[in-house]
Amino acid sequence: MPGSGESEIVLIPLDEPGLERLLEAAVADAEPTEVMPPVEGPAGWTEARREAFLAFHRRRSLNPDTAIETTWVVEVDGRVCGAARLRPVSGRSALEVEAGVWLGRSARGRGIGRKVTAVLLDAARDGGAAKFVATTTVDNAAAQRLLSGAGAELDVRGTEIDAHLDF
Repeated sequence: MPGSGESEIVLIPLDEPGLERLLEAAVADAEPTEVMPPVEGPAGWTEARREAFLAFHRRRSLNPDTAIETTWVVEVDGRVCGAARLRPVSGRSALEVEAGVWLGRSARGRGIGRKVTAVLLDAARDGGAAKFVATTTVDNAAAQRLLSGAGAELDVRGTEIDAHLDF
């Protein structure tokens, strides 16, 4: 609510203009490995890595022939600061959705991830999902707190942690 001291957080369905803004936010405020699969080459946001970022999101979210997930641009007070996604996955007996969120460094630690996760949980429920899953790493304490705070059970598998929440 404007004027209440809280930031306005909006999730906007990804489109081509949003993808360009998302890339700009990633380059300005995140390391490539935080926001996309690894790309060989020198460190940092090389031209090849920027092109791979765009291709990754086009393939997974924007191209109707290859899309496997729904992605949203996360805006805070009108500024792009990250992305959120839901991907349906086959469960044993009911629909599961896998969630993912990344936020730029300047947006972390402000409660934004918690609010974005609440929106993703609502979207999953509204979409008929019976289970919400996510994966993080053992060194990502913030994600672990966020997921357990949402009610998810956490299972450690080596260096990764699987989170599960049944609806």
